[in-house]
Amino acid sequence: MRRVRIAAYGLIVVVLSLWGGWWFASSGAKRLGLDGEALGVTSGVSVGGPFKLVDSAGKSVSDTDFRGRWMLVFFGYTFCPDVCPTELQVIASTLDGLGPDAAKIVPIFITIDPERDNQELIGSYVKLFDDRLIGLTGSVAEIAAVARAYRVYYAKAERKDTTQYLMDHSSFIYLMGPDGKLRGLYRPGSTAQDLTAALRTRLAGS
Repeated sequence: MRRVRIAAYGLIVVVLSLWGGWWFASSGAKRLGLDGEALGVTSGVSVGGPFKLVDSAGKSVSDTDFRGRWMLVFFGYTFCPDVCPTELQVIASTLDGLGPDAAKIVPIFITIDPERDNQELIGSYVKLFDDRLIGLTGSVAEIAAVARAYRVYYAKAERKDTTQYLMDHSSFIYLMGPDGKLRGLYRPGSTAQDLTAALRTRLAGS
């Protein structure tokens, strides 16, 4: 019975993730710059929330540490062959494009592969893209909790040709406001130029 419940839960997560992707894609908004209001955040859809993880130095980090500042949050993993490096480079280029305004934003990379992404590995990984990037990891349970709060889909994808595995995962960039609430959700494939322009607008209105 336990296995049946777990399988059913997994199916629900997959269905909700696919529905969420379709809903965001067909919401009538442009390819990026979706406001929290447009996402329905003010009408009951909760995205984001409390978390307690550790950074590359082993220091405990929680969501409240970033109150009063904007956060750009991306979920991925260090063994990711394509999407993660691309999106992290977009974030790094966006920070460069913002100039002095980049100081108002904390860029955060949260692993969805805590079994392999330890503190040292995630620390060296994020520095490949930008020294300002903060890499966070945690226990399997802690990562599951923060992923659930941000509505992130992820699952192991076993490979027959090797003992290593890949991770299937959603790959949105989240913009969280100084109050910790979702203010923007940016699709994979958004350019640094477009993201920079969108963030300038958001920062100017804050």
